[in-house]
Amino acid sequence: MINNKSLKQILTDGEFVIAPGVFDMFSARIADQLDFKALYMTGYGVSASYLGLADAGLITYTEMVARAGTIAQGISKPLIADADTGFGGLLNLRRTILGYEAAGVQAIQFEDQQSPKKCGHTPGRQVIPLDEMLQKIEVACDARRSKDTLIIARSDARTSLGLDEAIRRGKAFARAGADIVFIESPETAEEFRRIGGEVDAWLLANMVPSGMSPEIPSDTLREWGFNIAIYPALGMSVAAASLAAGYQFLQSKHSTIALDVPAYSMQQLHELMGFPEVWEFERRHATKAS
Repeated sequence: MINNKSLKQILTDGEFVIAPGVFDMFSARIADQLDFKALYMTGYGVSASYLGLADAGLITYTEMVARAGTIAQGISKPLIADADTGFGGLLNLRRTILGYEAAGVQAIQFEDQQSPKKCGHTPGRQVIPLDEMLQKIEVACDARRSKDTLIIARSDARTSLGLDEAIRRGKAFARAGADIVFIESPETAEEFRRIGGEVDAWLLANMVPSGMSPEIPSDTLREWGFNIAIYPALGMSVAAASLAAGYQFLQSKHSTIALDVPAYSMQQLHELMGFPEVWEFERRHATKAS
């Protein structure tokens, strides 16, 4: 389903956004065919699928913006994209905002972690001073060229400094101009409720059921004041499980006959990747040539 509205307009209209995590063009095209209002490019998923590396600040701006551009240009929905800490200092962050925006990303997320950053659902994360993050938000807001580009400011303070400090930062992020506030890894449903009730901004909730946070139903999140729920690990977790099951079947049976793992047929893969358009192009131009 094609959605011609920008993410900013969707949120302004009061619609709740459920955004599945995508990390390559298989995941992006499959998710894009469904009735989601936006998609979320996960840094963990890109680092893992593209480089085979942990989400520990190892992937570069160039690698991330290239993947973001490929995904944004290949889908019809607004793309939200992870930009880690902005990939460096203030000048680096400015370049990141400009590059992601030019690549077609509609909402750009960066966080207050120290570099090198880590996945938000792993231990040992440390955050920069609040004043530094507020300056980064100012730079990010000034850098964007389109009024429809949204800045998502994420705080990882909950794990190391506690929920009160994370909420204090979230409020400050909103006052500094962030369009969307994202407090990472609340540890209970009550913590989500507090965030929704105390931070006056569009709010993003990260649903990672096997991580540090419980999964909260989207209707409940909306009732508590949240506007977006992302599911970054869903695609990569089910894809990894299916790959493992399929390869194990082949290893065990020495064949894929009677494979009992859900799988696309070659025709489905052809359609997903646009072969019908290729065949139509070839027919049209072959006719002209003849």
